[in-house]
Amino acid sequence: MNGTSGGVRSWPVYIMIVLTTVNFLNYIDQRLLSAVLESIKTEWALTDAQGGLLGSMFVIVYTVVAPVGFLGDRMRRKNLIAGGVLLWSLATVAAAFARDYHELLVARALLGVGEACYATIAPSIIADLYSKDLRSRKLAYFYLATPVGSALGYILGGYIGEFYGWRAVFLVGGLPGLLFALLAFLMVEPKRGQYDDEPLSSGPGMSLGATIKRLFKTPAWRINTVGLALLTFTIGGLALWMPSYLERVHGMSAGQAGTIFGGVTVIAGICGTLLGGRLGDRMQARSPGGFFRLSGMGLLASSPFIVLMTVIGWLPGIFIVVFVAEMLLFLNTGPLNAALIGCVPVQMRGAAFAVNVLCIHAFGDALSNVLLGVVSDAATPVLGSAAAGLSLAVAATAIPVAVGGVVLLRGARWIARQPNGLMTYPG
Repeated sequence: MNGTSGGVRSWPVYIMIVLTTVNFLNYIDQRLLSAVLESIKTEWALTDAQGGLLGSMFVIVYTVVAPVGFLGDRMRRKNLIAGGVLLWSLATVAAAFARDYHELLVARALLGVGEACYATIAPSIIADLYSKDLRSRKLAYFYLATPVGSALGYILGGYIGEFYGWRAVFLVGGLPGLLFALLAFLMVEPKRGQYDDEPLSSGPGMSLGATIKRLFKTPAWRINTVGLALLTFTIGGLALWMPSYLERVHGMSAGQAGTIFGGVTVIAGICGTLLGGRLGDRMQARSPGGFFRLSGMGLLASSPFIVLMTVIGWLPGIFIVVFVAEMLLFLNTGPLNAALIGCVPVQMRGAAFAVNVLCIHAFGDALSNVLLGVVSDAATPVLGSAAAGLSLAVAATAIPVAVGGVVLLRGARWIARQPNGLMTYPG
């Protein structure tokens, strides 16, 4: 039972299955828009900038609401998670009935509210289920939902959208979450900090302002957040615009683009995430800063492959390069989240994730989704075609991950020289 109580629902396996499946649904619902964006733009005669705003609206609201994770350090986490899942599932269903562009923007905003309640809190529960030497691996399993859910979102969205229309895509995507909201509510939470060395404070928690101040004084947290923000800029932009890129530049149908890109994403994501989880634990065990060292190498190596996939004309070659680039990007998932958990006290984990999420999305995909659309619109008349404009926008996403890789590698060297390694928060 690993220190939990309350019967079968408190077993780590039950909690891991529920939380991982919910995360899986989370990314399906996020990526449905990408699969049908071209269809929506055509129906309502939208520009690329307006289409990008549909993606950014979710991220902007998600970012603003992210500090709700601070409540996860003070309230029953399962209730916040269950409420968030219920809200985002209803919002996804509501998107199917949007009568115009503005109503769809509202539905995307509500999706951001619901998902913020989940994503900032769930990792802290997983941290309380397993010892330190297993966390990177277990968090890697949890974050397998990122590539697998994203891939299924592309595949289901592309297939259903091609044959039944984009509204059916959102309807099918939202319904399963209603069941899992109930299953999340039935969980019994593990004891906070049961596998950590430092005692969990029994006194009143720090204020939000004091907590944020302490986080920004934590070097490892700052390094992690900057690196993740730059990674999120690139991943968010590619996630929204790659299906459109394949349709517009290479003439693929929505079903073909979603299915093939989704298939490549799921294989690359599984390989990268599992490999990163295992290598991260090993590199961190050898020396402090190992989590950042592995992630930095992965981000830096992915940059040239992102540029290469926009200049290759041979379609199978494009997907080979996409596979390599995505595998290198997903390599960081387990290590960076394990590092985030390890660099703050137990009673601050919810806040650490909440403020981290706020920062990485505010300076990451909240910008890139719409910015890539703006760049594409601006470059189109200069380069002579909408295809060339979008190609330039996609290639530009190589720059942030290259910078992020340098930041993480420099951070790894700095942390390795500290007497207490990653645990560099002030006393």
